Formats: sequence, structure tokens, C-alpha cells
Amino acid sequence: MIQYLNLKKLNAQHGEEIKDAINKVVDSGWYLRKEATKQFEEHYAQYIGTKYCVGCGNGLDALTLIFRAYKEMGIMKDGDEVIVSGSTFIATILSITENNLKPVFIDCRLDTYQIDDSLIEQAITPRTRAILIVHLYGKCAYTEKIRELCKKHDLKLVEDNAQAQGCRFGNKHTGSLGDAAAHSFYPGKNLGALGDAGAVTTNDPKLESLVRDLGSYGAKIPQDFYIKGRNSRMDEIQAAVLDVKLKYLDEENRRRREIAEYYCKNIHNPAIKLPNSDYIKTSVHHIFPVLCEDSIDLMHDLFASHEIISACHYQLPPHKQYCYREYADIELPNTEMLFTHERSIPLNSTLTQEEIETIVEALNSYRYYGASQKNMG
Repeated sequence: MIQYLNLKKLNAQHGEEIKDAINKVVDSGWYLRKEATKQFEEHYAQYIGTKYCVGCGNGLDALTLIFRAYKEMGIMKDGDEVIVSGSTFIATILSITENNLKPVFIDCRLDTYQIDDSLIEQAITPRTRAILIVHLYGKCAYTEKIRELCKKHDLKLVEDNAQAQGCRFGNKHTGSLGDAAAHSFYPGKNLGALGDAGAVTTNDPKLESLVRDLGSYGAKIPQDFYIKGRNSRMDEIQAAVLDVKLKYLDEENRRRREIAEYYCKNIHNPAIKLPNSDYIKTSVHHIFPVLCEDSIDLMHDLFASHEIISACHYQLPPHKQYCYREYADIELPNTEMLFTHERSIPLNSTLTQEEIETIVEALNSYRYYGASQKNMG
């Protein structure tokens, strides 16, 4: 059987280093906000290309703390609007609404799966305070047009970099392109911890200080709470593990791209739509999305006929979830098409050549006998 992702196998690549790092933390007697966290924050900020990195509990907290800090700074207030791609995980939207801000959904492009920058300016109002871009699936969502719009309308540019560690725009990493960025180190990410962890990167010293204090109950000095914060801290073990794995991130991303290129060159099936060549070259391939008319049928065929486990990355976009039913009437046709027809096939650095070839053969042999593919863009 070919698993979609085998985390045990993935971490075993650096198993001895990881165990040594964990043992060092255990033996130190310090488990929160000590040397391992400080070291990872320094190394990750250097890698991303920002002055500051603040570790926190998870990717959702990272985004939530950014918007909360901007409110504390007086840049945003209740009811202000944040423009955001509708094609994202619900955590992106939760970070906005948890801060009593309003998401303004923008449809995605079908060639990149990222926010359609041609639709943004018409959505800007006097209440708009930020554009939140999501580097979905490992592909950079940033464009120069988005930066120009932020400058023209005096908007903050926030990045959701949960899926794109190591991705670049020109010579800069995602996570350094905007005013602030949120990162998730959920175990399945390209840079994954052994549990939950997240981080904020920024060049803004005031934002860095506020995010750090807000994540420590609202205190800069222990027991002196000057703002109402929360508990969101990266623990020492996760920091130590991430610091080990960070050294191998670029190498593993290169391997992901090699596999993606192999898929692109060797999968030839009119029933399956692959990402385009530019996408293949520039993404760090957190996932490898393929589109088909009936993604459930493809899932069953891959497993029943070839023992390959695939994944449906997201089943419903946030604006169609019951908790956001007030946005249910919004029309985002490309986003809804993507969520309906997308299937993620295995792609990670532990796949063997034999497994890769089996996946290619399985996709080439797949036959769909229903409607045509005309609805897939």
C-alpha cells in the first residue's frame, strides 16, 4: 500500500538528530521559551529573511495574533474588512472573525489556484484595512499588483504561509513579502513539528513585541499583564525538532519538485487535469493537486485497484461551511469548482521511484465514464 503521507517514515530520515535534540531539551530541565525556542526563532527569521520570528502554539494562533496586534496598535478596529481568498482552509477565516473583523472573499484563478488579483481593487472599501494572501498548496500567491494595491490604498499585506515554507518570489522567501506572515508547523507541513506549533515573521519591531506579549497572557514581564492576551507558545521540544528539520527543508523541497516534474511529464490522461508547467517549477508542492470530474470516483479507483491512498484536501470552502452561513450566497465559481474536483495524490520526499511509477501508472489507467471534463476549467 502507498500511503498518502507516512509521518514516521518522513521523520525517520533525520531520526537520530531529532532524538538527540529532544534528549537535550529533556535533560536541560527547561521546556518553554528557553534556548531551543530562541535558537529556532533566530534561524527561521534568517531563513525567511525577516528581522523577527515569534514562535507560538499553531498557525491559527499566528494569524489571530497578527490581527489582534494590529488592533492593539490602532491600525484596525471592530468591523474593519480584510480581503482574503475564498480558496483556503477555514483557519484563515477564523483568524479574521475571531478579531471581530469582516472577511471579504475573492475568487481564485484556475491556473495558479491563488487569489485573483484582478478582482481585488473592486472589493476595496473605506473599511478595508488589509489583504490576506494564502500561499495555497505551496504556490506563491504574491504579485506585484497586490503590493501596489496595498501601497495605493494604505493596506497591510499579511501572508498565510502555512503551506509554503521554502517557497520563493524572485530571491525572497514567502513569509517575508508582506508586513507580517503566519506559519504553521503542523506535522504534515513541508517543515513539520511533532505536534502543533506556529510562528509569526515580520520586520516590524512593535508588531513583534505585541505578538510575543499577547501570546504570553498579555505580559512583557511575568505577572505584569498590561493587555488581555492568551496562552500561545511554542514549546522547547517542537522548537528543537524544527531546528533540526529546517536544515533539510530546501533539499526536501527540491525532491518534491523533482517528483512533481516527473508526474507532469509522465501522467497523460484526458480525464485528469494537472497543474501547469509554471506551477510545477515555482511551487514547493505541499500537496500535488489533480482535478477530475468525480474526485470520489478517482479516490475509490486508486485505492481499490492500486492500493494508493489519496486525499481530498478541502471538501467545502469556508463560505459554504455552516458556521459561516451568512456568506453562503456569495458566488466564487472557481473556488467552488476547485474544492469539488480536486484530489491530492502522494508527493513527499520519502516516496521511492517504484512508488512514484506505480502512482503514474494508476493515474494513466484511470477511466471515467461519466460526464465530460468541461466543467473543470
